[in-house]
Amino acid sequence: MRNQIEFEVYGNCALFTDPLTKIGGEKMSYQIPTYQSLKGITESIYWKPTLIWVIDEVRVMNSIQTESRGIRPIEYGGGNTLTYYTYLHNPRYQVKAHFIFNSHREDLIDDRDEHKHHNIAKRAVSVGGRRDIFLGSRECQGYVEPCVYGEGTGFYDDYDGEISFGVMVHGINYPDETGKSEMETRLWKPTMNKGVITFIRPDECTLIRQTGDMSLKQFNEGNMQSVDELYEEIFSEEKR
Repeated sequence: MRNQIEFEVYGNCALFTDPLTKIGGEKMSYQIPTYQSLKGITESIYWKPTLIWVIDEVRVMNSIQTESRGIRPIEYGGGNTLTYYTYLHNPRYQVKAHFIFNSHREDLIDDRDEHKHHNIAKRAVSVGGRRDIFLGSRECQGYVEPCVYGEGTGFYDDYDGEISFGVMVHGINYPDETGKSEMETRLWKPTMNKGVITFIRPDECTLIRQTGDMSLKQFNEGNMQSVDELYEEIFSEEKR
């Protein structure tokens, strides 16, 4: 696919929080990563407001296992209390994604150089990303490596039948990507076949709920580096 990158992301644990478990303070991870969490990981590899990353597929490489840990989170009013978080243990995923240009950012039309963005993104994958990688939550450090999607042995490769995960959060609609002055939460019903989850696009989600008001972020030469400058900075160093 055009403008596509493929990478493997892994860590000791992950917490893709099910929002239903936040009410009591004892967080529990979904069994699989959400579209939004994988999009956040991809944006940590390389992101600019000119682009929108689309997550195509994720391949679950290790068996889905959970572990609970006693945590003492700091409360807003001071002090802390003992609570339990349930994490995914030893997660590893192969991810396939591609980018499109953000049609709602006409102010950044001069930054739409497909070739340069794609080459920077592939370079960023090869060095483990441009920013720190987290698997759902900040305490879950992640690591990124380039891969050929579909290669290697996955735990569910020979599993017969489809696994359904019920209704889950798909992701969040932000004004920068929708043109609306509001934030929306998308829901969907994912299924896994032989370890592979194929995501529907955000605009294909039919279960959408408004969750707040938000304004469009402003970007200009003062707070954003152009793709031309970034490309020259990265690849001129490699030529030396």
